[in-house]
Amino acid sequence: MQHEQFINQVVNIRADLSRFLIGLCCGDSMLADDIAQEALIKAYLAIDKIENQDKFKSWVFRIAYNTFINNKRNRRLYLSEDELKSHQSRERSDDYFRYEELYMALNELPVTQRSVILLYYLQNYSVKEIASILTVSEDSVRQHMTRGRQQLKKLLTSN
Repeated sequence: MQHEQFINQVVNIRADLSRFLIGLCCGDSMLADDIAQEALIKAYLAIDKIENQDKFKSWVFRIAYNTFINNKRNRRLYLSEDELKSHQSRERSDDYFRYEELYMALNELPVTQRSVILLYYLQNYSVKEIASILTVSEDSVRQHMTRGRQQLKKLLTSN
């Protein structure tokens, strides 16, 4: 894939990637932007490893998801719980407040459940595609989706 092709592909998926990462980051748009930038750099550096260019979007989403997980792990190592909460509250965008209840509920879900819900409902990926992105089985995706929906329903109706 040439540089121009990569740029065109990124332009086509930018909004979807941003929406997915903002959901994963529970409304923290600055963190989502940082993760997107890091993921796109990783994708560009590994562009020769993509086997099927028709799967570019799901390939980049997998890189972004893994980057999110690594970022989350690293943040836990270097920041105390109070610093994490303070950092997160300062970085919330104005859009966060519009969806505050949803983001708070999503934040209560385990990362895999949150990812499955976001990929399925926000990005319209199939169960098979989600399994590929998250590198889990299709049965696992269905299980995470069922549990995630039940938990979200419980969290959103309890308020």
